[in-house]
This record gives sequence, structure tokens and C-alpha cells, in this order.
Amino acid sequence: MGLPRRSFIAALAGLAPLRRGHAADTVRLGLLRTLSPAPFYMAQGRGYFRDAGLEVTFRFFESAQPIAAAAVSNDIDIGVTALTGGFFNLAEKGILKVIGGGLHEEKGFEGSAILVSNAAFDAGLTSVDKLGGHSFAITQYGSSFDYLIGRLAEKSGFDLKSVQLRAVQQVPNMIAAVSSGQVDATIGIASQAKPLAAAGQAHIIGWIGDLVPYQLTALFTTERMIQQNAAVVQRFCKAYQRGVVDYREAFMRRDAAGKPVVDATTDAAIANITVYVFTGDPGAREKILSGVGYYDEGAALDVADVKEQLRSFKSRDLVKGDADPDSLIDTHFLPVR
Repeated sequence: MGLPRRSFIAALAGLAPLRRGHAADTVRLGLLRTLSPAPFYMAQGRGYFRDAGLEVTFRFFESAQPIAAAAVSNDIDIGVTALTGGFFNLAEKGILKVIGGGLHEEKGFEGSAILVSNAAFDAGLTSVDKLGGHSFAITQYGSSFDYLIGRLAEKSGFDLKSVQLRAVQQVPNMIAAVSSGQVDATIGIASQAKPLAAAGQAHIIGWIGDLVPYQLTALFTTERMIQQNAAVVQRFCKAYQRGVVDYREAFMRRDAAGKPVVDATTDAAIANITVYVFTGDPGAREKILSGVGYYDEGAALDVADVKEQLRSFKSRDLVKGDADPDSLIDTHFLPVR
């Protein structure tokens, strides 16, 4: 459940800028250019990494699996993205470690939608339990989307073997495939799915968080980085936590009626985010407000769900090893739920 809010914020407030007068340690962070890593954008824009004595460089990728590969090849130091079958295969060899939480699919928060084409909806695909027998776009086999369709099948009772998976490599291709009617369904984050539905180009038939609570993205690094630069990883995580505190303050406050509070704090966060996504888009503010997802306090990791992800991938023979799930996770840097 994370650290108590008061003690957690007090601990962060006590963090003084580190290594002042010394050369900053460099960290290369692998991530997707989407709304989901927003706390990292905020930590960068507000100087929290710099305060921690770090020079953080963002390296953007088009899908999740290449981020894990980049960590193995030493092209990045830390990654934040969905955990894939490819990730777990590498982690089971002792190369990669999950060290913290990221975006979490939480009941009541509209994070990722099950998105259906107009033609499929008109033909009767109006609820998740009817996905059997339909085509479904994913990025790659073994991706987080591949995992999620399996979990949805378990939850809703349709036959996964009857679903025609179409690997289209990139997230924008998934969205385009549904809006053009080339596939019947896919999964899209709220900032993609809601505008499409509002424009009458697709239908939302459910939200992942309401059906399958899920650690959508997680922070990871290499065993090499932990062994050689644990202090750097620790300082990176503390700066990231400051970004999460600000993100939660900007986007996760609710008024007495349960509606999101939108004020100057929110707008300041949006300014940090639009440096990286929706840059120059006149509709950026509304897209961000409709698309922000849930982050646990302190960037806590849902360890139980990470283990469930591994179980599901193994059940479909997408992960081959038999390592102890606990050996894939290092909880020294960030709290757990």
C-alpha cells in the first residue's frame, strides 16, 4: 500500500541536492513517447533528477519489447514500460530486474480501453465477453497486449484460441487498424481511445482497470547496473518519487463529489508533459485530462500482479524458464503495494 503519505512526503522534503559542484552521473532512460511516463517528464522538467546529481537522457522507443533489449545491450540504463514475454525471458536469465511501479490499471480509473471498430460493433461486438472469434490487434506476440487479451479471456470466458491476433508492431498501427476497420478490436490508452470514440470512429466496450487490475508499466534495470551503480539507481528512484508526488497532486485529487480537481497545479503539470507529448496540439490539455492514469503512492510496485503476468505468459508457453519469480524483482529501491 506504499509508505504513509505524511512520512513519505517528509522523507522526500529532506532530500537535498546531491553532488553539488561535482559532475553529474548520467542515466539513460528508455521509455515510450506517450502520456504514461508523465511523472518522469515532470521530474525532468522540475529539476528533480538534476537535484539528485543526475543527468537523465530520455531515449524513446516505439514499443515495449525493444526497451528491454536496449537495457541488455547497454544502450539504456533504466527502462519504464510494460513487461513483456521478451522481458521475462531475459529476466529469468538474471539479466533484468523489476525495481518499481509505474502506471497501474485501477478500478474506477479510465486508463486503457477495449476499443472496437464501428463495423464490428454494429455486427454485435458490444461487450468484452463477445471478443471470441474476432480479430485483435497487438504490437508483437508476447507483448503486454498479448498478455492482456489472455487475461481478458480468463476473466470474461471467451475462447482465446478463437481470437485472431494481428501483430502490427507499433501502438499507432493498432489504433489505425481499428479506426479503419482492418481489425475488429484492440486496446488503446484513454488519450487515444476517447477522442476516437468521441469522433465516431470506434467504440469503447470496457476498461482494463475495471476488469483486470494490472501493473501496466514498471520500472526496471539490469543486474549489472544494480551491482555497479546501486547508489545512482537509488537517487534516480528518489527523484522519480518526487515526480509521482507532483503527478498525484496534479491529477488524482478528487472533490467532495468525487470529481477530479483541476486548477493551477494541474495546468503546471500539463506544461511539463506537453514538452514531450501532444506538443503544439491545441487539444493537448483535454487529451491529457482525459488520459491520465493511476500511479500508486511512492511509485509502489504491485508485486502480486507482476508474478501473475509471469504465470500467464508461462501458461501460454511465451516464457520458457523456471526461475523463482521473486528472483526477478528487487524491492530495495521503491515500496510495494
